[in-house]
Amino acid sequence: MDTTLQDPLVGRLLDGRYRVDARIAVGGMATVYRAVDTRLDRVLALKVMHPALAADAAFVERFIREAKSVARLAHPNVVAVFDQGAEGAYVYLAMEYVSGCTLRDVLRERGALQPRAALDILEPVLAALGAAHRAGFVHRDMKPENVLIGDDGRVKVADFGLVRSVGSATATTGAVLGTVSYLAPEQIEHGTADTRADVYACGVVLYEMLTGGKPHSGDTPAQVLYQHLNTDVPAPSAAVPGLPLGLDELVAAATARNPEVRPHDAVALLALLREARAALTDEQLDALPPRARTEQRDTGEDRTSVIARPVPAPEAADPHADPHAVQHTSRLATPEPPQAGPRRRVRRPAPRGPLLIVLGVLLALGLGGGVWYINAGQFTRVPAVLGQTEQAATERLADAGLELGTTKRAFSDVYERGTVMAVHPAPGERVRSHATVTLTLSRGPEIVKVPNLRNKPLDEARRILTEQGLAPGVVTSAFSTTVAQGSVIGSDPEPGTERAPDSAVALVVSKGAPVDVPDVTGETVADATATLREAGLEVSVAPERVHSPEDAGSVAAQSLAEGSRAAKGDAVTLTVSKGPRPVEVPDVVGLSTGEAREKLEAAGFEVKVEKSFPFLGDEVTGQSVEGGTTAPEGSTVAITIKGI
Repeated sequence: MDTTLQDPLVGRLLDGRYRVDARIAVGGMATVYRAVDTRLDRVLALKVMHPALAADAAFVERFIREAKSVARLAHPNVVAVFDQGAEGAYVYLAMEYVSGCTLRDVLRERGALQPRAALDILEPVLAALGAAHRAGFVHRDMKPENVLIGDDGRVKVADFGLVRSVGSATATTGAVLGTVSYLAPEQIEHGTADTRADVYACGVVLYEMLTGGKPHSGDTPAQVLYQHLNTDVPAPSAAVPGLPLGLDELVAAATARNPEVRPHDAVALLALLREARAALTDEQLDALPPRARTEQRDTGEDRTSVIARPVPAPEAADPHADPHAVQHTSRLATPEPPQAGPRRRVRRPAPRGPLLIVLGVLLALGLGGGVWYINAGQFTRVPAVLGQTEQAATERLADAGLELGTTKRAFSDVYERGTVMAVHPAPGERVRSHATVTLTLSRGPEIVKVPNLRNKPLDEARRILTEQGLAPGVVTSAFSTTVAQGSVIGSDPEPGTERAPDSAVALVVSKGAPVDVPDVTGETVADATATLREAGLEVSVAPERVHSPEDAGSVAAQSLAEGSRAAKGDAVTLTVSKGPRPVEVPDVVGLSTGEAREKLEAAGFEVKVEKSFPFLGDEVTGQSVEGGTTAPEGSTVAITIKGI
């Protein structure tokens, strides 16, 4: 039975503008429909929050507020947001309609992809997320269901319903929202999600594209969460032998459990992807993967869920979490939990009486006056916005009663990067009110020179690169006696090199002058700490002590060996000795001198031979420590040789 026929919204004109034609997908928090904007005569997707959730004012407020934020994210690989509003109990979001399928559909149908196909899909995904990250947003729910592949081959990232600003990525006390198969360890353990959480999810998606299966699985979401926290994502080549090492390294970098060692955002991961791709041959890129596909059980791993904290013992998927996407050849994606904003007032028909009276008076005065009154408010002129920022231009268009259409980007040697270089219709042109205006933003010059960043602090260097139209790339560290710690030593490419806009620039940051690590083994902890701190190093003490030849309470070992080089402020961990290990002394009475020596030394003791003069024979008649008792490892045992 077609349940679409029972949907009360199908066939309805929502908010006096959007004609709902068909239901695409249903989730626990929203439903997605194919609809037609009757004002602009275009097909779009409507994401409508379930009426029960629309009763929560705070939820609705957040949904609309964040929808507006995402609507400002104009990128060819992001599903565009056109409008938001409400009618009665229905709170909706009008979005770009993508005719095609999701990456999840492709993986279900084909299993593992060729490396070239996997990288071809991931690259535009990272470009979209990179734009979001640089704009201050974190997606927080990256997964194959939210990667759309259009019939024309374009790849788009959908459903920023869980998006939050980078600045608000702080720990939550109650629960974390997301899809268990793609949650980063810090999301599970602390409830935090910054740009590196999206990087982790993209690493999992890449693993899935290369192998046809997820890196972590289990009978329950709790088992999957436990693996995220305690098990590294395996190398894809372990599941698909023959995959290049470069792909293993790319997955490992993106899915590092420690967020500090992951690429800091999608732009940095995109730079690594391009480097890895450049190192692969055509044969490696086009290697055919195995055709077998593993059947996946429904454990809630692919659903957006509300997961309770603290960990361990995470809860199973929330009952309001999204179910699997409805099978459809033209879809937006499985709806995810929407976010919020102020509810728009419901449109109601204006009173007709006063309007008829005014029209009657105008007709009495003359037809020409009446026509002027009716038409005067229907036209306006496009304001002058050339050279303005996108935000300023958008505000001026809104003040003029015009709507912003698709934003384009092009190179320009005249207009600064990010400012308006062209408008259609042209400034000053007379258009109808609420007409759509297309802006073209400058990408700056087609060729950008890499700036000289030497001696610039890292944060300032990244800002300069972004302002110049380049992307901060991978950051490595090196010792320097001339550049202050934390500042840039150099870049790759070098300063003055010409590159296309948005190219990644790798940075080398100074660790400062090297510090020679002194040897503190055998010293007391207090003396060792003083010596290391005097050298500019920090000190920590391991919680457990070990047996060693050093006296009990003194330093048995140090994490950085004597003579090694460290940066100022690096930490050295000290391990404290419990003294020598007690060892059982073997009984050597009656043995020859050679046999006794060999047996005692094998047990870890020093041997001293005592002979009385004159003496005959070679038989041991006594030992200083009685056999069968214990003595500190490395201590001396004296043996006595029989005399006359």
